[in-house]
Amino acid sequence: MTPDSHSFVSSLLASRMRFRRFLEASEGLNLVLLWAAIAGLMVGLVGGAFRWLTSATLNGRVQWLASLSLGPELVASVLLSGGMVALGFYLMRRYAPDTSGSGIPQIEGWLAGFFPMLWRRVLTVKFLAGILTLGSGMVMGREGPTIQMGGAIGQMVSSWCRASTEQARVLVAACAGAGLATAFNAPLAGIVFVFEEMRPTFQNRLGAYQAVTIACITATISTQLLLGKGPTIELTQFGAPPLSSLWVFVLLGLACGAVGYSFNRLLVWSLDRFATLQGLPLRLTGLGVGGFIGLVSWLYPPATNSGENLVLWAFDTVEPVRTLLLLCSVRFALTLLCYGSGAPGGIFAPLLSIATLFSLGLGQLTVNWLPELLPQPEVLAIAGMGALVAATVQAPLTAILLTTEITSNYWLILPIMVSCLAATLVAHGLGNRPIYTVLLERRLTDAGISLPKMNPRNEALDL
Repeated sequence: MTPDSHSFVSSLLASRMRFRRFLEASEGLNLVLLWAAIAGLMVGLVGGAFRWLTSATLNGRVQWLASLSLGPELVASVLLSGGMVALGFYLMRRYAPDTSGSGIPQIEGWLAGFFPMLWRRVLTVKFLAGILTLGSGMVMGREGPTIQMGGAIGQMVSSWCRASTEQARVLVAACAGAGLATAFNAPLAGIVFVFEEMRPTFQNRLGAYQAVTIACITATISTQLLLGKGPTIELTQFGAPPLSSLWVFVLLGLACGAVGYSFNRLLVWSLDRFATLQGLPLRLTGLGVGGFIGLVSWLYPPATNSGENLVLWAFDTVEPVRTLLLLCSVRFALTLLCYGSGAPGGIFAPLLSIATLFSLGLGQLTVNWLPELLPQPEVLAIAGMGALVAATVQAPLTAILLTTEITSNYWLILPIMVSCLAATLVAHGLGNRPIYTVLLERRLTDAGISLPKMNPRNEALDL
């Protein structure tokens, strides 16, 4: 052996020994961070595939229906959407009932120790049923499924790595945040969402913060490798409005706070109404709701789907205030219908479109009355997105970051912050509670778990 080859082998052996010592020493925090990075990559790949397949299914349905003549197109739209939702409901009821709705209350319930998580079933059923329901045109968002699937991937990795209970909770929460980051290409929003929505679980544990951050970063990287870079909603970059106009954004926040309060109350009412239909097979409920969505999508397509394309349309066209508010009301009602049915899907994306239409209407009125104060109504619409999410979820930091990341309008962060704060305060003053807390309590009540027993949620993760 030559001296050079001997030196190379020695260097290789030394590197191997250093790596082995690193693995042996990487107990606790370092090991969790490594697992979080791996799990985040997996969340990004699964979430990216889910986003692509959902979009492909939706576009394929629209293109196929467009190839039909007028009469068969209507019937086919009703039957196809109804059948897709019914099949999704069958999979959900037969194999994983816990995949109904957004999945966020289920993640919080698991973190608190109240619910089990059968990650194999959750991951498979949420993926398939989510594609079917969202691809049918239901007015729901993809972020709910990606968050719950992210949590399931966190549980999967923790079981493979034989993680402790505390480590598993960190991984599940971190991957849930990574699911939100994947849905909107918004890593900062994913990080902050975990700590705002699940803050009693962490209580300022540095290791948990680091794990969540790493998972959201790696998830975003893998998603961008699959789907490309860029904001989720590519809008014009607007400049910061004058400081003298900030009071207009306060008023916008007040209005969005009232809308958010109404939305939460009516969403619970919708869930209660569907709960009275428990005697009916869930497939029939899915067939009826899906068929109705198919009918609406044939009559007026902008009223259906998650709403991202609707946001772009609203920004690119100038519609009368009456049209904007009417479409806003229709989508508001359809969101309540779709989520109340128990279909797997989220509410973030529908809220963004509702807020856009509502705020654009207010923006046009403001421009007509005070053109020198707010020359561009679109600025008010962007701030309204964050304000309505903040009022509904009671997570203003998440709403601020989500809005700026998905639109890339960072110059508007001050008016967005003002609107979100005002909306949160108004909704809270009206008695609004975080919607996911309310939904979790409903699930606990349905499961026969006494609400005062929710103490496990206050336990911190010891990392």
